[in-house]
Amino acid sequence: MKLFPSRSAALLCLACGAGALSAPSKQLPLLPLAPTLLVNGLTLDPKAPPAGLVLRESLGLLTAAALDGEIVHRTATRVLEARAVKTPGGDYLLLFPEGDHYATAKGRPKVNTMIGYRSSDHGRTWKGPDVAFDIDYSQHGFVPLIPRGSKRIYAFGTQPVVGYQWENGQRENTPIGYRWSDDDGRTWSPVSLIKPVNDPGFLGMSVMRMTETDAGTWLIGSHNADWSVKPFTTRQYLLRSEDRGATWTVLPSPMPGGWFAAGFDRMDEGRPLNLGGGRVFFMSRTPEGHLWSARSNDDGKTWSAPAPTPLVHPDAPPMLFPLSDGKTLAAFHHHRTGETMSGPRSEIWVSLSRDEGRTWSEPRFVFANALLANLKSSGFNHQCSYLDGFVDDGVLHLFFPHRWQQVEHLTIRESALATLPTRSQLAR
Repeated sequence: MKLFPSRSAALLCLACGAGALSAPSKQLPLLPLAPTLLVNGLTLDPKAPPAGLVLRESLGLLTAAALDGEIVHRTATRVLEARAVKTPGGDYLLLFPEGDHYATAKGRPKVNTMIGYRSSDHGRTWKGPDVAFDIDYSQHGFVPLIPRGSKRIYAFGTQPVVGYQWENGQRENTPIGYRWSDDDGRTWSPVSLIKPVNDPGFLGMSVMRMTETDAGTWLIGSHNADWSVKPFTTRQYLLRSEDRGATWTVLPSPMPGGWFAAGFDRMDEGRPLNLGGGRVFFMSRTPEGHLWSARSNDDGKTWSAPAPTPLVHPDAPPMLFPLSDGKTLAAFHHHRTGETMSGPRSEIWVSLSRDEGRTWSEPRFVFANALLANLKSSGFNHQCSYLDGFVDDGVLHLFFPHRWQQVEHLTIRESALATLPTRSQLAR
């Protein structure tokens, strides 16, 4: 199971079932721009933006001036969640599936392929695409973990292994598992499936970042859904291990006792984050109109009841990252719940917290989709969600599947986040 074997892009395209394009953004054809944009209620001309904003036509984005980037990969089919990590050897490793979502397979074992890119110059150039995991079933996303004091890279995530049952409302619910690499992500172990001691048959989906506490405890979010009822329901869980993955426990209790937002019967895509000293913060997706959060003061063993934060957000995932000072949290959110002119996931704002997520700064604009809505799937046209990111030497590197069509790598100095424009400044 080699990462970056010597396969040509043409062979990769055959493996993925479609012709993928891979070239620096300056070499890719520009996509048509929308004539006007609706950004948090403000109608903007992308070619004559307000002061402080720049049209990045090569990216198809309207951005704050402090942010720039490139397209790493464009596809003729679909790219799914893109996740990246700085390896122990100092490279940037970017993985994402290309093809259909695994939940559309309906018994077919493989509808996508996990592919990868590697950069040895801090993201200035990328080598790829190549097959990451040469396996006989689809993937959902790459959830990276490099334990402290270790050079081993773990790749956690949803594992729709051959034979998993998608019928009777299961659809997205599969085993959760992980692989590991001891050679900087070049070769990988076979998959190990998680069978929690208090719920050995646990099934769910996991594609959000995980965390390791000061005590060495691992926590990864996982939710499962019941698609046999309308509207479908979801329950959010945390999988917890104190022995580096040898054994696991489901929190807050075995299925079906997960967390949910009262009145909505939903909670999805939870993201735990270590705060230090036994404190852990947890942020999750709901359809209530805000991101929700909970916290633990005992190394993730027990949790407060999840409650809404002030961060306005539609039914979309949290995008929460720590900054390099070890104290500041950056929560990227859509700052809207829906407008008729463009989808609720079409723009990204950021709020900062310096008190462990108890209070948040006024949202500041980061970027918005600027492309014409010309895709067959209306929901894909404005997709700017599922950001992943990490800080390296004062620079925040962001990765996301723009319109599920192209993987973008964006950069901004973390010191610039507090100076980005607010809505009132854009309105002036």
